[in-house]
Amino acid sequence: MKLRFLVYTFLLCLPQLATAQNILSGYVLDANSNLPLEGATVTANTGAQALSNLNGYFSLTTTPATKSMVVSLIGYKAQRLSAPAAGEEVKILLQPDAARLQEVVITGYESNRPLLQTAGAISILDRSSVDRFDESSLVRAVNTVPGVRMEERAPASYRLSIRGSSLRSPYGIRNVKVYFDGIPFTEANGTTALNLIDAANIGSIEVLKGPTASIYGAGTGGTILLEPRRAAPGETSLQLGATTGSFGFRKYTATASIGAENSSTLVQYSKQQYDGYREQSAVDRDVLLISSKFTPSEKRTITANLVYSDLYYELPGGLTLEQYNDNPRQARGGQFGSVLQNASIDLEGINVGLKQEYRFNDKLRNTTSIYVLHKFKDNPFNTDYERNTNQEVGARSSFAYDAILGSINATFTLGAEFQRGFEVARTYDNNGGTPGDLRTDDEVVAKAGFVFAQAEFELPGAIIATTALSLNDTKYEITRLQQISSGNYKYNRDFEAVLSPRVALLKRITPKISAHASISSGFSPPTEEEILTSDGTLNEDLEAERGTNYEVGLRGFAGKLSFDVVGFYFRLKETIVSRQDVSSVAVFRNVGSTSQKGIEANTAYTLWEQPEQQLSSVKVWGSYTYSHFRFKDYQKDEDDLSGNKLTGVAPHVAAAGVDVGTKLGVYFNLTSNYVDALPLNDENTAFADQYFILGTRAGIRRTLGSKLKLEVFGGVDNLTDVKYSLGNDLNAFGSRFYQPAPKRNYYGGVNLSYTL
Repeated sequence: MKLRFLVYTFLLCLPQLATAQNILSGYVLDANSNLPLEGATVTANTGAQALSNLNGYFSLTTTPATKSMVVSLIGYKAQRLSAPAAGEEVKILLQPDAARLQEVVITGYESNRPLLQTAGAISILDRSSVDRFDESSLVRAVNTVPGVRMEERAPASYRLSIRGSSLRSPYGIRNVKVYFDGIPFTEANGTTALNLIDAANIGSIEVLKGPTASIYGAGTGGTILLEPRRAAPGETSLQLGATTGSFGFRKYTATASIGAENSSTLVQYSKQQYDGYREQSAVDRDVLLISSKFTPSEKRTITANLVYSDLYYELPGGLTLEQYNDNPRQARGGQFGSVLQNASIDLEGINVGLKQEYRFNDKLRNTTSIYVLHKFKDNPFNTDYERNTNQEVGARSSFAYDAILGSINATFTLGAEFQRGFEVARTYDNNGGTPGDLRTDDEVVAKAGFVFAQAEFELPGAIIATTALSLNDTKYEITRLQQISSGNYKYNRDFEAVLSPRVALLKRITPKISAHASISSGFSPPTEEEILTSDGTLNEDLEAERGTNYEVGLRGFAGKLSFDVVGFYFRLKETIVSRQDVSSVAVFRNVGSTSQKGIEANTAYTLWEQPEQQLSSVKVWGSYTYSHFRFKDYQKDEDDLSGNKLTGVAPHVAAAGVDVGTKLGVYFNLTSNYVDALPLNDENTAFADQYFILGTRAGIRRTLGSKLKLEVFGGVDNLTDVKYSLGNDLNAFGSRFYQPAPKRNYYGGVNLSYTL
């Protein structure tokens, strides 16, 4: 009877036991790329566990005692979250761990391998690196990368240097190729309007240093791959953000994300305004980003992006050392002062790109992208007035084939890229900020293209060998419709096609440590602005730069420590330098060669990571750059400048920081940056002082209910209140070298996210 009673009791309790258990399911995704993560462990506080599959999907049995769970995966920060309601499907976004980025897949060199299996000097900036700062620009985040310097001659006037490439950049970005979602963002004429993108648009950044011409065309400085923000699959949300700070800084963002299993669309609008630390340095920028991704079949993935930007920013101009010490907040004065001439740039542009990735079978795949852009620039300068409009189209396509040669796995890649831009450029007298008499009227056609091939072999002994080659060609067709002094004419410049090879070897010393070495050649033709200067002068004698880079490196991680060290020697011939004439117009010339030797290192260490504890994580990181860059064979008039230090390059640069997180959602970031004294002219007679600055950000992130997320934050930039120049004008006429950066300034803001 007792046994029968127990059986009856058990049968009666079955419905209650069934209802007491629920199935919790969802997806685990990379927070930056929104790609599914396989092998993530989902652990409930009751001890129940589940693993995510190839699609990032997991299913976990829960009980009423299930109150929270922890999601973890090697290479990512563990995340603790409250158990959702019964039957609710969740999307969990894991952030890559700065101390374990070696596991992150690299898209550079089109290898799609983990960093430990990629030969080359590569640095990665994830979204959390950008979020350490106020999101006014990418400058402070990029300056944590060894070997890379980003400067602001004025707010929104950026200059980007990889291993000293700012030598030929009095303004803007040259000698560096930039791609947005794998689509060319650098124009056919060699310039890049990076200020058309807002920092809020960026999901992650890959920086490839040194010549990468074998895959990305002409360029001796390096390549930057920008990935846009995307909606998480299966998540529909609305996000609002607002930030305000010193010197009239205001920024507002609104984002709508719609994600499904096979499609996602993100629409983001951002507006940024800034009154300016200096006189004549205000900014007003509106940016609209539409980023979408569709997977109509297992074989095809399509991404489409639109970036529209309307940007106005003022140019305060460079100061002499006396003016800089007397009052760093003043603008350039005199007869052609920045305020009197309303020195500024009004830039409006739209860039539309479409990319398809198609897999024919398990071995053959293709990636093809096309883009169009339209840009208009209105630029009253101190001594003239420019009005330019530019239209451009371009395409890139590559095929990759996986093969087995005996016992060796191999991947062969073949592709091409082509760009054509048409620009109407006019210059006028500047009459107090309004166009006066016409000086020049030009039509410029820029054509740039290359074909490339690459082969990768997985050799015995855990060695990966890569060989690559590209053939690059650049051509300018300039038609002068009007110029009073010289009359009309046509000028064509077709730079000789150049072969650029690359050979690289990588050895996996242990499963967690690898060494790599490479030899690569680069080719960098002059930009259209270097051939056709703003005063209407044609620089017909300017030749393309050519250089060869030798590089060795060691990277790896051991437990909570990661490290990456690279040594290189780069010899550049036909080096292009810039100088200013009496009217502040940049003049360019070839000056022989340079010898550039350096060491780049970065490391990170997780001191503490316990998601269940009140103090959940403490991490430290640091980067260091040593640059021994010298001119060779440089004869300037009667002066021999051979052996001088390379202009604008600091011998020593370092950055370091601490990131602290808590179970309650409170976080704290501390970032430091040191820059050594650097030469401001080729003669090495003027130097900018060294400086050390600190920045902090602290805040709290909380989930309110099941749908609303709130973040409140505040921070201080230049906590040390140092006077320094962040965008020096190199070789400036009249010794107007200095573009002062803001002293100590504050910001604070709030972000709201609501899941629909």
